[in-house]
Amino acid sequence: MDMFWKNHGIEKRDLLIPASLLLGFIILSLSILWVGGKLGGESFVFGSTNTKTPGPTAGAIVKITDRKDAPRIGAGKVELVVFSDFQCPFCQSFVNGAYKEIKQKYVDTGKVKLIFRHYPLSFHINAQKSGEAAECANRQGQFFPYHDILFAKAKSDGAGLDNASLKQYAKDLGLDTTKFNSCLDNGEAAAVVKADFAEGQKVGVSGTPTIFINGIKVVGAAPFANFETIIEAELKK
Repeated sequence: MDMFWKNHGIEKRDLLIPASLLLGFIILSLSILWVGGKLGGESFVFGSTNTKTPGPTAGAIVKITDRKDAPRIGAGKVELVVFSDFQCPFCQSFVNGAYKEIKQKYVDTGKVKLIFRHYPLSFHINAQKSGEAAECANRQGQFFPYHDILFAKAKSDGAGLDNASLKQYAKDLGLDTTKFNSCLDNGEAAAVVKADFAEGQKVGVSGTPTIFINGIKVVGAAPFANFETIIEAELKK
């Protein structure tokens, strides 16, 4: 066999180079696929800013069980349900980006009703407690102002979402801090946050943020234009 390669002017080491390159490419591809499916738990796509392009899943319209005391703004015919986590950097990107434009163009003009639901990821150490704090603020009619503060202050490592900070934000908003602190310290809203998480699992949420527009599932902090397309289509129905 060695004589065959030599007779054809080919050294065996010349064949090893492309073979090694091919093997390396296969290993790299498998690694990318594994990371794409496993890393972080929040949804993203390679080549984008840690987001997944939104779109309906398998043509199915998802029915979400309403929680009557869930925080909501707007009263439009299109219902937008956001499953989110206050420690999630992609949720923060959504709030700083598409959320503001959706609110201005559709919620504030009476076209879209936006409902917030909790989905605290287990590896975010302060996600559950910050969700409880937001619900304590919700009991005083100040969920969304508190929501905005949390996303403005939160860091991906949980900084800015410790108990002392959560209580300070309530004070800054002028909430009844005696009631708020009691609610937070005694875990009075813990069951509500956990129930939201269970509902999220039931309807197929696996990462944050996940948004449902009239039951159409959208995953990730995608650009406003992507949400706009679906909302406009729903408004025409």
